[in-house]
Amino acid sequence: MTEVLKQLVELLQLEPLNELSFRGNSENLGFRHVFGGQVLGQALMAGCKTVEEKDAHSMHGYFLRPGDHSLPIDYEVQVVRDGATFSTRRVIARQSGTEIFAMMASFQSPEEGFDHQFDMPDAQGPEGIYSELETRRKFKEFIPEKVREQYTVDRPIEIRPIDPINYLAPETREPYKQNWFRAIADLPDDPVIHQCILAYASDFGLLGTSMLPHGVSFMGKGMQVASLDHSIWFHRDFRVDDWLLYDMDSPSASRGRGLNRGNIYNQDGILVASVCQEALIRQRK
Repeated sequence: MTEVLKQLVELLQLEPLNELSFRGNSENLGFRHVFGGQVLGQALMAGCKTVEEKDAHSMHGYFLRPGDHSLPIDYEVQVVRDGATFSTRRVIARQSGTEIFAMMASFQSPEEGFDHQFDMPDAQGPEGIYSELETRRKFKEFIPEKVREQYTVDRPIEIRPIDPINYLAPETREPYKQNWFRAIADLPDDPVIHQCILAYASDFGLLGTSMLPHGVSFMGKGMQVASLDHSIWFHRDFRVDDWLLYDMDSPSASRGRGLNRGNIYNQDGILVASVCQEALIRQRK
């Protein structure tokens, strides 16, 4: 495992304070506030640490306040229900005693049942596509100096966008986007690690899908953007150190909010997870 990926795994592991309370550190990715994917991954990990012999199948979270990446985050897990098949947990994230995120997560014992899925859409494979990091480094002189270092350092998740977007000079296009992504090295076989890293990675690029028809990006002058809520459904087993296709669309934007959806497939065309998020996409005059 590379050092940068090891750091991500350690970031998601959390320090136990008691049986139902945990503390996580924060990282600075160059955004104004804590990266939402970090909070998603850590909150899911906190819930997983209180459940035995069941896997997470869904999580639904609300970002209540922006987080400060210079401060740790405390996660309180509340046991809502433990049944024979399903368990439910409520997770509250706080900084300096103030709630910044709230999540409900559901866990299920292994079970067989009906099985169907949408077919994987046509997409160019990941081979031969420049990664997002390679492109940033190639054109780093155009990145604002105050975030240039954070945007061009090694990252634990490699993202290869199909038909990439120039965030500094976005063009108007249909609200559809596809990225391949994976962890940059092999990970342990623990499925909890893979679910938490997928939750972390699911927040990369999703928000911007709703801005595509309007020719703006999060780096545009006067743009105020933030994730408002985020939901994930885990359908089937997967490994996040194998290539996964993130097929995204945005069916609607209105009243300063954009709705973004994504289906995540492995290279065999198996639908492993689905994501939905509403985001603030406000353009200040």
